[in-house]
Amino acid sequence: MSTLPFVTAFYAALTGLVAAFLAANVIRHRVRLKIDDIDGGNVEMRQVIRAHANFCEYAPLILILMGAAEMGGAPKIAIHVLGIAMILSRVLSAWGLSHSLAQSFGRQAGATLAILVLVAASLLILLRIGGVV
Repeated sequence: MSTLPFVTAFYAALTGLVAAFLAANVIRHRVRLKIDDIDGGNVEMRQVIRAHANFCEYAPLILILMGAAEMGGAPKIAIHVLGIAMILSRVLSAWGLSHSLAQSFGRQAGATLAILVLVAASLLILLRIGGVV
């Protein structure tokens, strides 16, 4: 059993790159639209802020759960599946939110997949603690 969650660290690094891109997108829009605070009542600004914020709301908890599962000895393939699904869910959600605040495939698929990853990672940890997996 490894004490360092290397697989999770890989997905954390990818997550960091996506987060940096989304933050830079918010900054780019602020400069272009000359909006210094909140969203300035601008729908486009609100969309990019929500895309970044939604990413930040889910990604850290999922990474913590993935790391805990990996450190608890969960199979590396399970961590890879969780990581791929997490990245996909967050990219879909960010794409959907950056195009519209209304319901969209990206938002719905991203949210659904993120919830499934949260549940799967949590159950994986509980099953490992209980000695089932």
